[in-house]
This record gives sequence, structure tokens and C-alpha cells, in this order.
Amino acid sequence: MPVLVEPDATRVAELLKLLPAGTQAVEDVERMHAWLVRHPDEYVALLGPGVPLALVTDLCERLRVDRPTVSVVLVREVIDAPLLSQAMRAGVRDVVETHDDQAVGEAVRRAHQLHTALRGPGGATRTGTVTTVFSPKGGVGKTTLAVNLALALADRGARRVCLVDLDLGFGDVAITMQLFPTHTIEQAIGAESVLDAAQLDGLLTRHADSLMVLAAPAHPDVKERITPALVSRILRTLRESFDHVVVDTAPAFDDATLTALDETDECVLVTTLDVPTLKNVKVALETIDLLDVAPGHRHLLLNRADDAVGIDVEKVEAILGMPVEARIATSVDVAASTNTGIPIVAARPDHPTSQAVRDLARTLLGGEAPVPGSSEGAGVPAGDAGPDHPGHAGQRRFRRRK
Repeated sequence: MPVLVEPDATRVAELLKLLPAGTQAVEDVERMHAWLVRHPDEYVALLGPGVPLALVTDLCERLRVDRPTVSVVLVREVIDAPLLSQAMRAGVRDVVETHDDQAVGEAVRRAHQLHTALRGPGGATRTGTVTTVFSPKGGVGKTTLAVNLALALADRGARRVCLVDLDLGFGDVAITMQLFPTHTIEQAIGAESVLDAAQLDGLLTRHADSLMVLAAPAHPDVKERITPALVSRILRTLRESFDHVVVDTAPAFDDATLTALDETDECVLVTTLDVPTLKNVKVALETIDLLDVAPGHRHLLLNRADDAVGIDVEKVEAILGMPVEARIATSVDVAASTNTGIPIVAARPDHPTSQAVRDLARTLLGGEAPVPGSSEGAGVPAGDAGPDHPGHAGQRRFRRRK
């Protein structure tokens, strides 16, 4: 899919309407390089009006050496002779006007044709990783974790990430991120056998940090009309278009949650230091064992991990029979950031909670090596994941009887 570089959110929204479904938008050139490192199949980079022309020459020279199959398309509000001359000398493949729908589309198509001619039509099919965030107990901070984890994985656009709100009765992902979606998963009802990536892309809501969100229905009565077959179709379709799909679930083993667990590559279990929650998580783990969900790829996160409550980490590990992989202490800053609609990872990247979430993200990524422009410090191409990679598709965990 094309990658668009543009710092202005309003321009991004306008340009995305002219570009193919699934186009990734990033705010600066360094984010674009981080994206290209992880996506060896990329064929075109579009530089919006907000990218200074002075950067274009160096960028084209760098891509000419490192990524000769990637075309550069310069998008400008006004095109004149001096601009065309500079662009030609820099090695820009096409220069198009912002609102010329036909010219933008043709430039992207030419770039794809050139890429295919240079590399051939073949190539490995990439499949994304599905990470499900689950807790059998409500009120443990599961949604807050899912939102921040998705943002950490996206790393401001360096990876293509979708956050799916599968708490179909009372999902809070959209309101947590101060999003006001015009479409939700409700609009996919009835499309179990025909839903494709382009149709699904039209139901997603874009967050400012290049994260895409599939919101839960606005009314809880819709829940009964969303079938397991539809949930499965959605997750399988998303994993074909995204590097990572993060799923926030309801605090119960309902049909949607069971289907998500069926599609899961990595499972993050959230608990707190109170006896009722630990009891419920213990029972949930026994159920997950029976269902054979993500064996070897389960991660226990201890939220509100305060020593003063009388239960320490060692006791939690003894009770649950698995190690605590991440700990997050109680902090009013997390609640404050949620109330402002700016998740803590975005609002305060250096906060201990943000660091803990990014550490968990690195674990899920398999300890990817740092890449230029990555604030998170992780990045091998997602397309390099082979059949033994934990995020490889086709790992069917269980089949629920109908």
C-alpha cells in the first residue's frame, strides 16, 4: 500500500480520499523510512504539500540507492515550471496537484506498474499478527492497556496497526481515544461471506497517531446480530492488510471473545492485585488451556501493581502458574490522560507506564532491532515473518462446535 508523508492532519484526511484503501499516512520523512524498513513490498511514497522541497533531493537520492523500486510522487497545491524543474532534477517520478483526483490515482497506478516490472508480480504474502487483550474481570484497565499497546505497536505510523473493539455491548475504545466514528462494526453485519479489505477499510476510523480503529456498536442491542463468522472474517481480513491487529474484548467468554481467541497469535492477560480478580483469572487460564489458545505466546500483565496491598508478584505467579511479564503501578496520570482523550503513551512517552507498555510491545514484536526514526526502537520488516514466526497465519487454536 502507498505511504503518504504529510504533517497536517487536515491535508492527510483530504489526500487519503484520493488514494487507495489502506494507504498509510505518517507525519514526517523519518517515520516514512521506518515504514519502508518494515515493508519491503512498498512501491510508492507520496510527499504532501507540508514536506519541504529542500528534503526532497536528499530523500530521492537515498531511495535511489536503498530502494530503487519505490517511486516518489510529489503532491503540491500549485505546480509551476520551477517546481517541475527541481523535482525532475531530484528524481521525483511524478508531480501532481492535491485536488486532481485523476492525476493522483494515475501516478499511483504508474508507480505500481513500474514496481511490478522491476520486481515481478510474485512475492511473499504478508500476514499480520493478532494480539488479543483479555481479562475475565471488568474494571482492571484492559481497554486502557489495549489502546496504549496499539499505539506503541503503531509507533506513530512506522507499523500499520488496527485496534478492534470487540466489547460489543459496552465498548469504550472510541470514547477513550476521543474518536467519533461515522461507521462501526455494525455496518459489517450480513457481510460474513463477502467482506473484503476495501469494504472493511471504509468502516475504520483513523486516529491522529496513524492508528486505525474498528469501533464497537453505539447500542448494545446490536451485539446479538454480530455472528462469530463475521468476527472471524473481520480478523482474517484485517491481518491481510495490517502488520498488527490488537483486539480489546469483553470481560467474559462470549461468542465474540471466543472467536477472537480462536484467531489469536499473542494473548495478553490483564490482572490486578486483588483476590476476586486473581481467582477469575485463574479460572480463565484453565479455560484457555483447555481451548489451547496461543500456547507459548501468553503474556501476563499486572496492573495497579502496588506492594502495599499485601499480595506480591511472587504470590501472583504462584497462584496463576505463569510469570508476570509486565507491571504497571497505580498512577493518576493514566486516568488523567484517558479523561483528556490522549492516551498516556502519546501524551507522556517518558512516563513509567508508557515505558512498561512499550517494553511489552517489544516483547510482542520479538525484540526487533532499532531502525532510524523509531522512537520505540524496534523494526524488522513485517514481511520477513516466515512460517515459524509466532505471528504466522494459519495457527488455528480450536474450533467451537456450532
